[in-house]
Amino acid sequence: MRLRALLDTDALGLKLLGGEDELDRTVRGVMTTDLRDPSRYLSGGELVLTGLAWRRDAADSEPFVRILAQAGVTAVAAGTAELGDVPDDLVVACARHRLPLFAVHESVAFATITEHVVRQVSGERAGDLAAVVDRHRRMMTSGPAGGGPDVVLDLLGSDLDLRAWVLSPTGRLIAGSKVAGTRGAGTALPADVCARLAAEQLAATRTGRRGPHRVALGQTTYSLFPVRSSGRGVPAVRDPRETVLSDWLLAVEADAGDWAEERLDLLHGVTQLIAVERDRRDAARTVRRRLAQEVLELVQTGAAPAEVAARLRVAAPVLLPNLGAAPHWQVVVARVDWDGGEVEGGPVAQALLEEILVDPAATGPEHSDRIAVAHAGDEAVALVPLPAVAGEHDDTGTGVAADVLLEAVRGPLTAGLDGDGRLTLGVSAAVHSAEGLRGALEEARHARRVAAARQGRVCAAGHQELASHVLLLPFVPDDVRRAFTARLLDPLRDYDRRHRAELIPTLEAFLDCDGSWTRCAARLHLHVNTLRYRVGRIEQLTSRDLSRLEDKLDFFLALRMS
Repeated sequence: MRLRALLDTDALGLKLLGGEDELDRTVRGVMTTDLRDPSRYLSGGELVLTGLAWRRDAADSEPFVRILAQAGVTAVAAGTAELGDVPDDLVVACARHRLPLFAVHESVAFATITEHVVRQVSGERAGDLAAVVDRHRRMMTSGPAGGGPDVVLDLLGSDLDLRAWVLSPTGRLIAGSKVAGTRGAGTALPADVCARLAAEQLAATRTGRRGPHRVALGQTTYSLFPVRSSGRGVPAVRDPRETVLSDWLLAVEADAGDWAEERLDLLHGVTQLIAVERDRRDAARTVRRRLAQEVLELVQTGAAPAEVAARLRVAAPVLLPNLGAAPHWQVVVARVDWDGGEVEGGPVAQALLEEILVDPAATGPEHSDRIAVAHAGDEAVALVPLPAVAGEHDDTGTGVAADVLLEAVRGPLTAGLDGDGRLTLGVSAAVHSAEGLRGALEEARHARRVAAARQGRVCAAGHQELASHVLLLPFVPDDVRRAFTARLLDPLRDYDRRHRAELIPTLEAFLDCDGSWTRCAARLHLHVNTLRYRVGRIEQLTSRDLSRLEDKLDFFLALRMS
């Protein structure tokens, strides 16, 4: 706003004492101070309100005004309640530095002037930002993305002083704004706050409450706006369960309860702009989804391993473009079930897996989003590529772990399922070839069934939990048995083939002798130290301990089923 507009507002009671030629200056903010040197709190363009408490004698006016002028202040308004009149030395100093000076009548509170300036400046900024948002929306819908949601959030920060973040339904931070000023740029939102805000948004969406939803966490209030895909039809007529676990949200650090309609419309426009970026990212997943669907169909129809391997070779560069060798693979199976069965769970589970399996340590969607997920019916299947490690069968310590996969997202997802939905998830061991992929798929499916037998809305199980005694149950598929046997014995067979070490015969003899070192060494005509070396090598290659009854039983079953 212009200084002239302030002078023309009778309710403010301002009297111009100097600087008539400068009334077209723009006011960008307001600050009240009685510090002798307030420069550290000034950024330029302010109307400075002062009660003159800093002035002890006439010599103080010149340095005070000089500091304001050097900081780029627009004008000074001095209150008359303290001294009765604005001192002449202040008038002279302002004239010397070409700084407009107003006198504020003692009947007018500084708070009244501050409120008027903030309201006018904020309204003008909102109008300017609305035009920018509209122009940016047209650019994004007609051509390539212009920097993603970060650009829009930076506009909110710079033009409206609003800190805002875009979050996934699981509470993953997708983008955050940068706000200029004393608080610095772009303070990160803690992970626990992100998860809490996501849970609150999901719960509010499931109850059908109209947004924006306001959440108070400690001394801070956040307003939550849903970011819905622009290609899903009219939100009012869709079942919220179809998208509640995939919609992004915009979290703004402000209480929108008393916002004007114009500002609410602006924020809704911002969510539509972010939704365009969301749709672009979904479209970028089309190739990966198609590759996963093709591999899944080949595996389920019993295609030859060579055909599956050929398709995996096509998929590997798309998922891991910088990979120097053929990757290992893990399979993750997820299922979302809703009470009543009116909503198909497969697409919901697919979107969830794509979100849950994003690498949070990677920077940018082009690096973090490398998971191929297909769906059929109520089930989604993810192919997770893992960099091949030194040992062909050494997959310990790598890949997806079921026990930690859902740990950070359990709260938000439970809120989104809201008593009538359930997510169960199973994770296979890593396999290093197309031959093992069918067994990995069945292993992941069986692990998911183990998770489904547990209590809770969000449950997961991994291949480690398919204990050997479970494998004796008749409903376990043959592919799971074969996968268990191969994972335990293949490292030993390969080692024997390369080194003629006879680890498999040594293992059989050791178990037949009930773990007796002397009897086993005598049967194999070996020195006890040689036997101990072989058993140590077996334990090293398989990450098992032959002094434990459970591991002995696993080896015994694997040998009998091989």
